[in-house]
Amino acid sequence: MTCRPPVTHAPLFFCPSNKNMSFLSLSSPPSLSSHFFSSSSSDYLFLPPPLRSASFSCSSSSSSSLSKVRAQEHLLMENRSPNYLAPPVSSSRTFLNARTEQELLSGIRKEAEGGSLPSNVASAMEQVYHSYKNAVYRSGDPRADEIVLSNMTIFLDRIFMDVVDPFVFNSHHKAKREPFDYYLFGQNYIRPLVDFRNSYIGNVSLFCEMEEKLKKGHNIILMSNHQTEADPAIIALLIEKSFPYIAENLTYVAGDRVITDPLCKPFSMGRNLICVYSKKHMNDVPELVEMKRKANARSLKEMAMLLRSGSQIIWIAPSGGRDRPDPLTGEWIPAHFDASSVDNMRRLVENSGVPGHIYQLALLCYDIMPPPPQVEKEIGEKRVISFHGVGLSVAPEISFSETAASCQSPEMAKEAYTQALYNSVSEQYNVLKSAVYGQQGLEASTQNVCLSQP
Repeated sequence: MTCRPPVTHAPLFFCPSNKNMSFLSLSSPPSLSSHFFSSSSSDYLFLPPPLRSASFSCSSSSSSSLSKVRAQEHLLMENRSPNYLAPPVSSSRTFLNARTEQELLSGIRKEAEGGSLPSNVASAMEQVYHSYKNAVYRSGDPRADEIVLSNMTIFLDRIFMDVVDPFVFNSHHKAKREPFDYYLFGQNYIRPLVDFRNSYIGNVSLFCEMEEKLKKGHNIILMSNHQTEADPAIIALLIEKSFPYIAENLTYVAGDRVITDPLCKPFSMGRNLICVYSKKHMNDVPELVEMKRKANARSLKEMAMLLRSGSQIIWIAPSGGRDRPDPLTGEWIPAHFDASSVDNMRRLVENSGVPGHIYQLALLCYDIMPPPPQVEKEIGEKRVISFHGVGLSVAPEISFSETAASCQSPEMAKEAYTQALYNSVSEQYNVLKSAVYGQQGLEASTQNVCLSQP
C-alpha cells in the first residue's frame, strides 16, 4: 500500500493511500490554587480555559491568561457558577478543601448524613470515585493518585453544586465556558482514560474538508453511532489539536437522560446541545408523553433555526440510543439507524436554505464507559469506567438522489439511504475494531478508511 502525501494541517498523521426523527437518548496533592490552575500541571488535571479564537483553523494555538486563571480560581473557591445560588455554609467547600482520598470520601458521607445529598446520589458519587480511580491506575501514569484526587475533587464539587441549585437546560443549550469552563473540565476528566498510543482516526483529511465548508457558511451533519456518555469528549479529544474549531463548536443532539442524571449533567453543561426526549424512553411515564412530544417539537424548531443560520456542525445518533452488545455473542456493533430520524434530519438540512452536507461518523469507545446491558427506565445507572484505546472515523458524503434513483417509492428511498449510511458507519467501525482490538494498528487501513493517530 503506497503513501499519500501528508496533509499540511496535520503533519503528525500518517495516511496510507485512499483511491477512490427519533433522537438519542454523554498521595496528598498540592493545594487547589497551586495545582488546578498552574500552567505546569499535568494535562490530565483541570486547567484554566485557553484563549479561544473565533476564526477557523486547522491547527491549535491555545494560550492562558494569568488574570483569567486567577479570576476563575477565585470564582471556584467562592463556590459560584453562572447558575449557582449560595448554598448552606457546609456547601461544596467540603470537596474543594479535601486534600486526601479519605477527606473526599468522608465529605460525601458528611453531606449525605446532613441531608444535603440524597443517599442514592451520594452512593453513586462514591462508586464512580472508585471506578475512576481504578481506571486511571490501569493507565500506569506515575501521577495517578494526583490525577484522580484532583479531577474527582472538581467533579464531586460540580455534582454537589447542581444538587443544591439544579441547572435547567434549554432546548438549545450553549456550552458553559465562563466563568467556569465546563467543556475543559470534561476534556480533562476523560483524557486520562484514553490510551492514545492505541487510538486511531479514520480519514482525517475529511475534517479539514469540513472546516473549509464551515468557513463558507455550509452546514455539516454527522450521522453517527453512539456508545457511551463520554462520546462528545472522545470525539473532541481525538481532534482537538488539529481541529479545535470543530472540537469546541460541535452541537450534539442529546437525550433527556444526559441533562437530568446528576453524574452526567456537569459534562453536558460543557457541550452545545439540542435537547430532546428519546423515542426509546418516550412512553416510560405515560402521563408525560404529550409534554415530551411538545418539547421535541420545540427542539426541532430550534434545530431548523440553527441550520438556517449556517456554519453549523451537528452530531446525531439516529439509532436513538447507545450501542449495546449482542446478548448471545457479547459482540459490540453499531445499533441500526432509524429511517425516520435520518430522513427528518436530511429534510431539515435540505430545507434550511443553506448548503448542507451529511457525513457518516463511526465511534469505537465502549470500554471507556459502557452502558448497562439493557435499556433502563430509571435514571442513575452504575458507571463502570476503564482505560482503553478508542477510535473515530468519518466517511465521504453519500448522495441521497443517487441512492434513491433506483427506488420505486419515497419510502424505499428513505430506507435505502438509511441503510447506506449505516453500512458506511459499520465498515469504518470494523476497521477501527481491527486497529484497536485486533492490534493491527495503522495496518488495519483499507481502501476506504485511512487510519492515522492523534
